[in-house]
Amino acid sequence: MGFKIAVVGATGNVGREMLNILSERGFPASQVIALASARSQGTEVSFGDSVLKVQNLENYDWSDTDICLMSAGGTISQKWSPKIGAQGCVVIDNSSAWRYDADVPLIVPEVNPDAIVDFKKRNIIANPNCSTAQLVVALKPLHDAAKIKRVVVSTYQSVSGAGKEGMDELFTQTRAVFVADPVEAKKFTKRIAFNVIPHIDVFMEDGYTKEEWKVLAETKKMLDPKIKVTCTAVRVPVFIGHSESVNIEFENEITADQARDILRDAPGCLVIDKRENGGYITPVECAGEDATYISRIREDATVENGLNMWIVSDNLRKGAALNAVQIAELLVNRGLIKPRAAA
Repeated sequence: MGFKIAVVGATGNVGREMLNILSERGFPASQVIALASARSQGTEVSFGDSVLKVQNLENYDWSDTDICLMSAGGTISQKWSPKIGAQGCVVIDNSSAWRYDADVPLIVPEVNPDAIVDFKKRNIIANPNCSTAQLVVALKPLHDAAKIKRVVVSTYQSVSGAGKEGMDELFTQTRAVFVADPVEAKKFTKRIAFNVIPHIDVFMEDGYTKEEWKVLAETKKMLDPKIKVTCTAVRVPVFIGHSESVNIEFENEITADQARDILRDAPGCLVIDKRENGGYITPVECAGEDATYISRIREDATVENGLNMWIVSDNLRKGAALNAVQIAELLVNRGLIKPRAAA
């Protein structure tokens, strides 16, 4: 007996990717339902070799659904996730609505799988921010080996992190530059084509943006509250794939060679690190891939026990849809939920 799964926000970038990954990984689903707002009702979306017709979230009966993959934004999640959870369906939410709630586990399966048992408090599990997910996958094995004190991150985030509108804006602006048309900025605060923007999400009182704060807060919640984290988040003219330049200071000694060996054996990590032209990963190569790629591992001589590295991952997959499906797999594989239709 399989599980009945509903994907909320099925017409968006991440929702479509969730459907793709459920099919690719052969998730044990007896039925998959595509849900969205009333305006998307009847739209067709792909699921493996089949096509699903999108249903209206407002009219959906949750009484026999086992898992909800929620990717419809924070406002929708705040309204619907508690209602869905109260009806016995486990919500795995991709927005930031529940990540910092003490009663909601924030999970990356390679990092803190044991924390998932706390989902029973509210029947909600939070998916981390896309840039945090790939970061902690790489940090976890190194923290276990040499204990991290401080992390300095600069992100280079693709426009798909801002949804379809962000991708459309990069495409439209790039074409406008080539044909000498006026370049209009609508989704982003400045032109994104052939430019970089050191601003993602809203500004906070201390001068950091909300995106930068998310990396700090989520890393502490999932990995270790004692780790000091600082971040600068930058939007770059790349369609898919977030990159990060990461400087790490450890309590204990660790060499670049040791780190390379540790990361090669770590779940979810793929080391591509040759000290030669092209011996590293870029967003173009990681698009459509599941792994978190790590390159440019080297010692930082300016601090005691310091390392630098370059981390790249497909933000629509490990940063969002893949991680959500892996959380669902964790629930199933650990026997934490059973198909309600079989009860």
